[in-house]
Amino acid sequence: MVAAMLGDNDDHATSFGERRVPEDKKAGLVRDVFESVAPRYDLMNDLMSAGVHHLWKRRMVASLHARAGQHIVDVAGGTGDVAFRLLEQACRVTLVDINAAMVSVGRDRAIDRGLIDGLAWVCGDAEALPLGDRTADAYTIAFGIRNVTHIERALREARRVLKPGGRFACLEFSHVVLPMLDRLYRAYSDRVLPRLGAVVTGDEGSYRYLVESIRRFPDQARFAAMIAEAGLGRVAVANLTGGVAALHTAWRL
Repeated sequence: MVAAMLGDNDDHATSFGERRVPEDKKAGLVRDVFESVAPRYDLMNDLMSAGVHHLWKRRMVASLHARAGQHIVDVAGGTGDVAFRLLEQACRVTLVDINAAMVSVGRDRAIDRGLIDGLAWVCGDAEALPLGDRTADAYTIAFGIRNVTHIERALREARRVLKPGGRFACLEFSHVVLPMLDRLYRAYSDRVLPRLGAVVTGDEGSYRYLVESIRRFPDQARFAAMIAEAGLGRVAVANLTGGVAALHTAWRL
């Protein structure tokens, strides 16, 4: 079916997990994944990482050294985990996510917590942010950039919206650097995650896509090079939990 969609020439194809799909179809497929899992997205994150994702996000937010009043753009911010942490530091946050279902869940969470002031919710595309040039003191994206169709465009957008001296921080699943952990993590990803997704969200396929998209994502060194190619400087990489995730940081010089 996918081959029929592509036809004889896949020059304008991209990856959706292990499948090749037309570039103009990927965003819709990703949207369907997150619409399906949005109501239980946060619960699944807690279960599949045993809560460790909270430590990773805390590390990313701490890397910004944000000051009160600064404007932070949180892209692919989903249900607000990172944005809420930034609000604790009295920052102004614009959360941008392409998926309306995720934004809706996030807004409900914010209202429940009484987090109204200083937080703007925007449905928008990481590849074409609805923000002006040089308007952000920092840019964050957690577990979202591997889902965009053109990663290089999203990185250029990050540079565009950052002020000179602005901070870039990207938290993403990456490539495990410890051999024994690598084997264990691969077995867990193949055998446990999709089944857990089926039980908790009723959607095994979305979590198979999650596993496949992680494996296809560039490794730490290649992604660091892509960040530099987008015009951001002083790129640094920190492996978290042996490379299960990686934190890439950089500056808008």
